Amino acid sequence: MSTRSAAPRPASPSAERPAQRARRVQQILRRLKERYPQVGLPLVHRDPFQLLVATILSAQTTDIMVNRITPVLFQRYPTPQALADARARDVERIIKPTGFFRQKTKAITHMSRSLLERFGGRVPLTMEDLITLEGVGRKTANVVLSAKRLEVWNGGDNPADGLGIGVDTHVRRLSQRLGLATSDDPETIEQQLMAIIPRAEWDTFSLRLIYFGREVCTAKRPRCLQCPLNALCPSAPFRGNPPWMRHRRPRGGGRGPGAGRLRRRPKR
Repeated sequence: MSTRSAAPRPASPSAERPAQRARRVQQILRRLKERYPQVGLPLVHRDPFQLLVATILSAQTTDIMVNRITPVLFQRYPTPQALADARARDVERIIKPTGFFRQKTKAITHMSRSLLERFGGRVPLTMEDLITLEGVGRKTANVVLSAKRLEVWNGGDNPADGLGIGVDTHVRRLSQRLGLATSDDPETIEQQLMAIIPRAEWDTFSLRLIYFGREVCTAKRPRCLQCPLNALCPSAPFRGNPPWMRHRRPRGGGRGPGAGRLRRRPKR
């Protein structure tokens, strides 16, 4: 655990003043950067199309599982045209281990057709266009737009493309425990985080929280005593189960950077 001075830990998120929160956020960001100086997307991909497909498939499953099946999927269907023309039962057979395979098959094949019909087979790199695609909500779009910066697609950063902060289950859990968000709704959490996290950090903040949530601030047994954010976290005295998070039911979000709750036609 770090012994450096920290902003005073608030007794609860509601007791914290804006200036105190701003100082605490800066220290949280600094410590996360020290732990994870370089971050990259855990989903294996070669281009925006593969990343978009992999992110849709990551709903309610693990990145490991997605990375296990996508090499087979992309070898057989390497382009939007190939996936759009695929027989549903053939795609379902490949992606079945990821769960919700019928809904996911519809999402990725319909999404591929939309790419061909409306975008010339290329993945659009703005939030406005991405969320019009089958199976793509803000979380998935934020994954693609973050990768656009981290992997320098089409010039990298563009303030007009609509990048926000992706919210999966790790980001939701940690933002609530850290007292950075008060909502259960992923899109509301995103807005609350965007209001306090500097824009220059938006493309990597979610990834660092995801890594930290897997290694330290886990769902069932958070390592609060060894946590480098202990002195900055209002949940630490409660061992990760603070009063403001009790009796809440999980909503939205799934495992993985772009995952979310699947509906009949997943929109994440």
